[in-house]
Amino acid sequence: MAVTVNENERIDDLQYKGFRIIQKKEGFCFGVDAVLLANFADIRKGDRVIDLGTGTAIIPLLLSAKTEAASIVGLEIQSEMAEMASRSVELNGLVGRVSIVNGDIKECDKLFGPSSFDAVVTNPPYMNRGGGLVNPTDAKAIARHEILCTLEDVIKAGGRLLVPGGKFCMVHRPERLADIIFLMRTYKIEPKYLRFVHPSPYKKANLILIKGSKGGNPQLKMMEPLYVYDENGNYSDEINRIYCRGQE
Repeated sequence: MAVTVNENERIDDLQYKGFRIIQKKEGFCFGVDAVLLANFADIRKGDRVIDLGTGTAIIPLLLSAKTEAASIVGLEIQSEMAEMASRSVELNGLVGRVSIVNGDIKECDKLFGPSSFDAVVTNPPYMNRGGGLVNPTDAKAIARHEILCTLEDVIKAGGRLLVPGGKFCMVHRPERLADIIFLMRTYKIEPKYLRFVHPSPYKKANLILIKGSKGGNPQLKMMEPLYVYDENGNYSDEINRIYCRGQE
């Protein structure tokens, strides 16, 4: 069955196992943060996974290609974005393994029930409320600003959805780290691994990757920093490995 691609959309090649994604020509498109999160998540064989605020479904697509997760759900509140993500799932022949649900993170208990997933991944809006004038109906603004959900909403949902010992994995900004650790512990997710992502050596980090365990024992491990570019301005060897450049 042919998949519809609208006039204002395009199909992008993910350059991995033939996977493709439908995105808006002028809308919000995925970035390096989503790719890094999908690599960092360390999903195990047979895991039931949910991506909170899935957007274009880039993270479910990457996880389906790179892991042996049994099932992956993408939860997205914007109906137009969820419909487009569903077509990307169909485009890649993933119906049955990946599903897109149009719904609100704050209603996750009603949608799925508590303790329904082995792993929660999320690339939530980075900018909190009050960060300038934004259009509350614009898809780009919703993806970047805490308009329809807050950081607390996301972490609270993760805590509710995870089975005991389940993994919570998130990419965010370093300036929110204190809030993130506080909220994770508030909702019984113990931070276990933290990695700072730097544009290049000698530049300050602009992203963090953090992983926690539902009901885990306290012990936070600092991982080696990740550099997107090397000192010569080329992509670092690790970034090339993460993007599977030079591989099938």
